[in-house]
Amino acid sequence: MRISLRLLIALSLSMISNFAVAAEEIDAASKYSAAHAAANKLARLHSLLISQGDDLVFEQYYNSRDPSRPANMKSASKSVISALVGIAIDRGIIDSVDVKVAEYFPELIAGSDDARKQQITIENLLTMQSGLETTSNRNYGKWVLSDNWVEFALNQPLVAEPGTRMLYSTGSTHLLSAIVTQASGMSTKQFAQENLSARLGFSMSYWSQDPQGIYFGGNDMEMTPRQMLEFGRLYLNEGIKDNEQVISKAWVEESHKPRARSPRGQGRFYGYGWWLRDLAGMQIPVAWGYGGQLIFVVKELDLVVVATSESTPGPARRGHLGSLYELVEEHVLLPARVQQLDRL
Repeated sequence: MRISLRLLIALSLSMISNFAVAAEEIDAASKYSAAHAAANKLARLHSLLISQGDDLVFEQYYNSRDPSRPANMKSASKSVISALVGIAIDRGIIDSVDVKVAEYFPELIAGSDDARKQQITIENLLTMQSGLETTSNRNYGKWVLSDNWVEFALNQPLVAEPGTRMLYSTGSTHLLSAIVTQASGMSTKQFAQENLSARLGFSMSYWSQDPQGIYFGGNDMEMTPRQMLEFGRLYLNEGIKDNEQVISKAWVEESHKPRARSPRGQGRFYGYGWWLRDLAGMQIPVAWGYGGQLIFVVKELDLVVVATSESTPGPARRGHLGSLYELVEEHVLLPARVQQLDRL
């Protein structure tokens, strides 16, 4: 059997290409072997994904987790709500972050006995500086069991001047969801589907609603780890997906500026729905969700890191989150940082 020279060349090039791909896969597996080993020790970890630029360079699932199963993002949903507000502003549906919240809920705020509530802005909600008593932590149960979540959140007493102090409250992002619903004339989920997820290549999954049908602004949104990675990449790429501007570059930049100092520990700040945390000598934007649902956007290293975890309460939860941050810092960010410095 005679094989033409052209066919031999084609076969050779194919083999070289396959060897190159295999070599890259081996290199990636070797590069993140320490991260993989550390991840295998975390009983609550479900997934760990790393992208470099637009390339998925590491993807592993743990503790029998199905890769196609959506994760409850918990409070990482707040970063998505922020994106929806940014898109609404980009499209002129909402005028700006300076708009007063009272414009959307005059019947609830105009009759308030505290006139300062009329000064609360959309930016105050985005940065958790509304001044309203929190609906999270000790008040969370009462809030989600109430007949009207928006009314409950706005009826909370002012415990700080608007714009002066961070008070973490899921009620703030739920008010943003209600504002997007009013401003757009469609549900927050439909708005997200048409203006965000469809443009990233997927459909919105399960997402719970309040008694009035407003989608939960800041909790219970579900995405697969790969979908979470796509969302993180959107911010890494300055709001661009497939050469289209999904979110303005300005909104991405404004979202990742430290605007409020977190009371939860040194080196932690808050932007527009994103935490900013000091890791590996950098200030890194993180979408954070209860139990260990995390999206790290590391512009300096051209990296996005996603982790999902068991979200039900348990005795190992607190230790898990610390171990997960340590894994990402010690075995992903620091080695990449050292490699970057070596190239300079």
